[in-house]
Amino acid sequence: MPELPEVETVRRTLEELVIGKTIQTVEVAWPNIIKKPADTVEFADELKGQTIQSMQRRGKFLLFELDHIIMVSHLRMEGRYGVYKKEDEPVPHTHVIFSFTDGMELRYQDVRKFGTMHLFEKGTEEMTLPLSQLGVEPFSNDFTVELLQTAAQKTTRKIKPFLLDQKTVVGLGNIYVDEALFRAGIHPERLAHTLTQHEYSKLHQTIVQTLDEAVKLGGSSIKSYVNGQGEIGMFQQTLEVYGRKNEPCKHCHDTIVRIVVGGRGTHYCPTCQKDR
Repeated sequence: MPELPEVETVRRTLEELVIGKTIQTVEVAWPNIIKKPADTVEFADELKGQTIQSMQRRGKFLLFELDHIIMVSHLRMEGRYGVYKKEDEPVPHTHVIFSFTDGMELRYQDVRKFGTMHLFEKGTEEMTLPLSQLGVEPFSNDFTVELLQTAAQKTTRKIKPFLLDQKTVVGLGNIYVDEALFRAGIHPERLAHTLTQHEYSKLHQTIVQTLDEAVKLGGSSIKSYVNGQGEIGMFQQTLEVYGRKNEPCKHCHDTIVRIVVGGRGTHYCPTCQKDR
């Protein structure tokens, strides 16, 4: 699933491609993607004549800011956007087409059809799901060591499931939690409330650093992720533990282990991340 760095990279590339374009028509080939309004005809009608003013991101969600509407889009497992000329042949699994008045089209493709789209009147998008329960942005001033520590000390969960829960800090998924925990030297099965003050501080630092580096490298193309221009991410070339089962740790040369934590495949180094 695309995580914060991948979604941020898509946002940045789409920003270059669709800002200022006016929607002429909308075609929906797979209605289940459209969640609000549930009626696809109403969905298309609300978007007709709307101009894309800006591209925003909230956690792992893309926000298309139009004249009077915010479209909240979740890519889920394999959703992707691309901009094409109207005469270009649609690629397989194209489920929503936004045709612009200038003859270009924004097409949404999704092999698994898990993605979602919601329309909200501007200013109301954070009042209800899917955005209403999201925590703070990791790059914002609101994400502090104190916030991380306070939230962690209120839970009995292990640190990895705690970080995957978007209610404290948003945007972290499986890849970047594994990488941040490795950099902080914290075992993924540690109970979140047992970390020391130093460990909370170190983890806060590695979360921000890991995500920042991933954004700069365009995210990780572990499976089929590409940005809005069809380009892959390069952060996977720097991964320390994720996807490296049975390979030597780049720091201590112990063997990387894969276990399941909270139902998610999890990679760590037994030497660098001792279970204290």
